[in-house]
Amino acid sequence: MARIVGGIGASHTPTIGYAKDTGKHNDPVWKPIFDGFDAIRSWVTAKNVDVIFLIYNDHVTSFFFDHYSAFVLGIDDRYAAADEGGGPRNVAAARGHLGLSQHIAKSLVADEFDMSFFQGKPVDHGFLSPISMLGNESGPWSGSVVPLQVGVLQQPMPSAKRMWKLGQALKRAIESYPEDLNVAVMATGGLSHQVHGERAGFLNEPWDTEFLELLEKSPDQLVNMKLSEYAAKSGVEGAEVVMWLIMRGALSEQVKLVHKQTYAPSVTNIARWFSRMPITSQVPRPFGRIWST
Repeated sequence: MARIVGGIGASHTPTIGYAKDTGKHNDPVWKPIFDGFDAIRSWVTAKNVDVIFLIYNDHVTSFFFDHYSAFVLGIDDRYAAADEGGGPRNVAAARGHLGLSQHIAKSLVADEFDMSFFQGKPVDHGFLSPISMLGNESGPWSGSVVPLQVGVLQQPMPSAKRMWKLGQALKRAIESYPEDLNVAVMATGGLSHQVHGERAGFLNEPWDTEFLELLEKSPDQLVNMKLSEYAAKSGVEGAEVVMWLIMRGALSEQVKLVHKQTYAPSVTNIARWFSRMPITSQVPRPFGRIWST
């Protein structure tokens, strides 16, 4: 049976992809970002992760406001780079796990989530920035992915509580898949930032620190927050961190933090976090963080 071995949270700014493509690994301005993703890559390798369920939001690249769904699951065997205005990134297409994605689709609908689905659509930096950082000099990450695009750019958007419930349903879906797979759930986006209006350039590092702490130890407080509270504390665009509750909802109640890191070089506080599940599962750490179940 498939099992969730941990959860990962990571920012997905387009600058991450730029830094990788232009060889900024040892540049002192960019090095903290690479160090954080190095920790994630090492953990993914050590845990023999076969599939990453990757939660992200498209930035009006492949999904438009004329037909904008809350939860859109990718069911494909290949996810290529989108053209975001300057031509597609020169990166290998991610390999989709078709069987697991089909199974999750059926399971979530049976669990009363009215999903949308996509095939043949290219993916933008929300997906590509973090997943491309799991590769190294010898090539891209060798595992498979199942992407979930979440509609967080247009109101009405799903509540924090709905995100959490989807995570719980996702856990049931993955753990009922018959193939022997190690699966990590990766949420992307954030941390605090706002790119328009009177608060353009807004950062709230104290809240970012609190958010990561609550995510690990008291996620119920985040689940019960209103979206307007997220926007006030994180910035309008920073409110996309509610997607991290899908990941956290798919983990055990108690998780073990493996790594956590934040870095605010410009207009976004970039984070990595991962945890592994305890005994039966595993938890993440910061710059992101990683948890495992």
